[in-house]
Amino acid sequence: MIKAYILIVADPAMTRQVADEIRRIPQVVECHQVMGPYDIVAELEVENLTDIPPILGERIRKIQGIHSTTSLVTLPEP
Repeated sequence: MIKAYILIVADPAMTRQVADEIRRIPQVVECHQVMGPYDIVAELEVENLTDIPPILGERIRKIQGIHSTTSLVTLPEP
């Protein structure tokens, strides 16, 4: 299993709605609203590294209210 942490900057008036929409994505195992330079942190779990770009591009980044994302992908553990 590969994990990725997605750091999201959202429209302040839409943060709750964005987080709710992200939670509906099956590969999202956790999603939290946070304080600081990012508004939401989502944790994804996928089988393959190649599963991440479609989730980001076709699901997460298309959510209304998201301004930007930063992805942190974990290295596979032995």
